Amino acid sequence: MPARATDARRAGVLGSPIAHSLSPVLHRAAYAELGLGHWSYDRFEIDEAKLPGFIEKLGPEWAGLSLTMPLKRAVIPLLDEISETAASVEAVNTVVFTEDGRRVGDNTDIPGIVAALREHGIEQVDSAAVLGAGATASSALAALSRICPGEIAVYVRSEARAAEMRQWSERLDVAVRIADWSDAEQALRAPLVISTTPAGATDALARSVPERPAALFDVLYEPWPTDLAARWSAYGGAVISGLDLLVHQAVLQVEQMTGRAPAPLDAMRKAGERALAHR
Repeated sequence: MPARATDARRAGVLGSPIAHSLSPVLHRAAYAELGLGHWSYDRFEIDEAKLPGFIEKLGPEWAGLSLTMPLKRAVIPLLDEISETAASVEAVNTVVFTEDGRRVGDNTDIPGIVAALREHGIEQVDSAAVLGAGATASSALAALSRICPGEIAVYVRSEARAAEMRQWSERLDVAVRIADWSDAEQALRAPLVISTTPAGATDALARSVPERPAALFDVLYEPWPTDLAARWSAYGGAVISGLDLLVHQAVLQVEQMTGRAPAPLDAMRKAGERALAHR
């Protein structure tokens, strides 16, 4: 039997490593604001090998899961259904358990990117640049497919990554131009730059920020600001951070898992900022 609305409900974030995750802070802040005192949200160190067993043991009190690396693709065979958004990039970061016991997967990273950009007044751009070509870059391409009708330049370090991005461009039906990382300085003049690289990877580019930069979306939130984001902001450019993305995708997760909307965006962001300030 599914749990009643007044019963204790559970949710959590899975991944490996997971100790750094801010998701519990954000979701718990939402529960407090929404008056959901019977809800709890925890983090679990789970790798691909442990994932099937973990999910099978979950009881009816579980409402949903957030997933981070390396589980976003590994979870797909364990689900009954995934959304078109998740299928478009073969990545699930959200699982909701329905009242009839089904496991439904979604990807809130993609609409989270779009929502974070919209919050900063970016509804559409004529062209864009993406730094990096990992899993987050594919989500960035999917998000850009919704707001950028023009060319998207993707700057990569290897031919293998270039091949992956070409496949994603075909699958997502976006116009992608592959460029070598050695030319990444050119990316900084785009109307919108999305940096999907690990910490430190774009530090050397900071000195090449143009005098009047447009918009930078840097998906990192720790450490923050990155050298690139700091220089960008100093020159008056718009900067969207990884915390913006984290909060917006978490808002969508809370709404799906609890059935309550809208989720308290401001309270969740402030909780995330406080947590980062104490690290």
